[in-house]
Amino acid sequence: MAARVVGAARAWLGTPYRHRASVMGAGADCLGLVRGVWRALFGEEPEPVPAYAPLWAEERGVEALRDALARHLMAIEVEAAVAGDVVLFRFSPRAPAKHAAVLSGPDRMIHAYGGHAVAETALGPWWRRRRAYAFQFRELAASPSSSS
Repeated sequence: MAARVVGAARAWLGTPYRHRASVMGAGADCLGLVRGVWRALFGEEPEPVPAYAPLWAEERGVEALRDALARHLMAIEVEAAVAGDVVLFRFSPRAPAKHAAVLSGPDRMIHAYGGHAVAETALGPWWRRRRAYAFQFRELAASPSSSS
């Protein structure tokens, strides 16, 4: 099932970055990518996404992204995350996590970020140091074939 998640995320490759968007081929931010993967796997999104500004995490200082994912995905240890899992990153040690990516391999991730289209990139040392949380899609985590 993890292959389904990665395949759904790869379908978004090349989608331009657009803040708050989640339309394959037209625009997505990192959350929009995760939302699109959810829709590809399960259909309708489980809850509406409130409006958010580019600096929402810095302004509010709460783990809103973590809390939202925790309502619908299964939290796992960051070190246990594998292809098909969603990882959240924080850009500074005391800031809330505000970036999401779908792991596509042991050292690869698919994500959208300002100024770049959705891309599959290396999960290098810079990114590894900033990992804060990881999640699995609940239905996939419950499946005995979730590693396929």
